[in-house]
Amino acid sequence: MAFAVIAHYRCAPADEDTVRAALLKMREHTLAEPGNLGYEVHADVEGPGAFVLYERYADRSGFDAHAAAGYFDELIVRTVRPLLTDRTVTFADVL
Repeated sequence: MAFAVIAHYRCAPADEDTVRAALLKMREHTLAEPGNLGYEVHADVEGPGAFVLYERYADRSGFDAHAAAGYFDELIVRTVRPLLTDRTVTFADVL
């Protein structure tokens, strides 16, 4: 069964460019993963510093491999997360 991740990120407007660049670089890496079916990055047009990510994987193990990648650690864990003021993540089976 396909697996999805929906993440809502918020950072200070001053950090928006850094977070945006890291998310777009992350998208490049993620789309090349064998278990990835899609990785969309959305910026809230009315909320500076607000992003929504929609990710789809062939299954949960595809996401687990994604989260174990070195670039995930570099771009998400070490770059994006420290700049976030709010973060909500939903994991879902795609029906």
